[in-house]
Amino acid sequence: MIAFRLLLAVLALSALPRPAGADERLRDTIDREIKAGWAREKIPAPGRSSDAVFLRRVYLDLVGMIPTYEEATAFLKDPDPNRRERLIDTLLADPRFARQQSHAWDLGMLGRTARPVDGTVGHRTRERFRRWLAKQFEANEPCDRIAAKVLRAEEDGSQLYYAVNNNTDEMVTAVSRFFLATQIQCARCHDHPFEPWTQKDYHGMAGFFVRTLVVEVPGKPEVTNQTGKEYRVGERAVGEALFTADEIDPKTKKKLSVPVRPRFLNGAAVTEPESPKDYVEPKLKAGELPPKPPFSRREKFIEWMTARDNPYFARAAVNRVWAQFMGRGFVHPVDDFNSQNPPSNPDLLKAVEAAFVARGFDLRWLVREVVASAAYQASDLGPVTDAMPRHYERARIRPLTVEELTASLHIATGLGPESALKAEPSSQMLQYLGQPTDGQGRFQGSLSEHLFLHNGDQFRSLCRPNKGNLPDRLLAGPEGWDAKVERMFLSALSRPPTGEEKQRFVSYLTVDATDPRQLAQRVEEAMWVLVSCSEFRFNR
Repeated sequence: MIAFRLLLAVLALSALPRPAGADERLRDTIDREIKAGWAREKIPAPGRSSDAVFLRRVYLDLVGMIPTYEEATAFLKDPDPNRRERLIDTLLADPRFARQQSHAWDLGMLGRTARPVDGTVGHRTRERFRRWLAKQFEANEPCDRIAAKVLRAEEDGSQLYYAVNNNTDEMVTAVSRFFLATQIQCARCHDHPFEPWTQKDYHGMAGFFVRTLVVEVPGKPEVTNQTGKEYRVGERAVGEALFTADEIDPKTKKKLSVPVRPRFLNGAAVTEPESPKDYVEPKLKAGELPPKPPFSRREKFIEWMTARDNPYFARAAVNRVWAQFMGRGFVHPVDDFNSQNPPSNPDLLKAVEAAFVARGFDLRWLVREVVASAAYQASDLGPVTDAMPRHYERARIRPLTVEELTASLHIATGLGPESALKAEPSSQMLQYLGQPTDGQGRFQGSLSEHLFLHNGDQFRSLCRPNKGNLPDRLLAGPEGWDAKVERMFLSALSRPPTGEEKQRFVSYLTVDATDPRQLAQRVEEAMWVLVSCSEFRFNR
């Protein structure tokens, strides 16, 4: 009997995913578990992406823009069998990686249409928040420390999260969704019909933020919002979240509102020292913050949320990173873990979460392991029609964000990374191209997007020959048109043209080769065709 039980125990252990320890890299764990999933679902394994597809994919995902002509040709000609791994390390060390991560977090936390920022990327306040985030990623601050800094909101530039979610209910919803991947907001008005969250759970969470205060103070012109002010965040010493009970107050004949002690999600209530009986909250002038409280509820929440054994935080973080690079989270949407929405690969999710915690919440390491996996580098081709395959049996196909699109336009037209980094989407680009990336992977090309792309002047103007740009250099260069067409394709699509493409483009461009005006017009049109096509619009 004992031997039989031992056998059962061994079989049970062998069914669990092996943790990614010193003897196995996380990327290997990822590939082993993904392949096991394909076997379970009887899904044929995809092929490997071509070097050109991988090159464009990893540039857009890691640094937010396509490679330059020089970067593309250097990689595609590199005979080193480890060139992909070397490229990943190069891009992770590039300052543009921090910028790209700051955009991902900014959009995840604030969305496009948050009120104080008016959805305008170029708004100074929002850019300031992005720059603050970029500093964190550049220094490779661990994920738990970045989250703690956001919620403390003490560093210049970090306060926008509170300014956007400027009341207790909005903050409970925002923090629960982004940092805990939990949708608790409907428990504000009634107990959740399908999940264990009650109204008291919701108001218990509210107790951590009810004392938060956001004020505007005069600021320096280069760092202020549209009213010329900066945001500051403080915390009062007293204040309670109130829960309206069913019990009727005999005096007022109205429902009683009772204070609810702050309580961690699915956890214990917080015990705090009582305030002195004679304590009086100081009267504050406009723009003034209260002194730091002797007991900070928000600090207690931060300690709980970022603890290594918190059941929500690390799980939510790895699911977001996974979705960012693989196109779909283990749980989809990424901010909605619940009993009706199980993960597609629970064993792999646990393994990645455990490894992430063991590595001290190191985001750069986690990103490196994901993009170095064979699963990330899978081909975008195959019979699967889903843009975000549930079992990752084909690489995801996603639209470029408007920021990626803007920067890539500058790269494609030969203006270089420095120009791309300075470029900001116009209000029209935000209006017509800014919404498809909504965090859930939904995309529907609209009629207005097509009209903007094909009739607007913003793409077209960059394709006109102007001093120093690629069309200008093509017109002035001594190379033959075969070489020039190849350069156009590598600059815009990060790949050489097919034989048929090259023949068609050369034929079109050389019809009026002796007429400088006609030739300039044809070069402009050829560049415009490349940057307005679907291949340029998507990352695959």
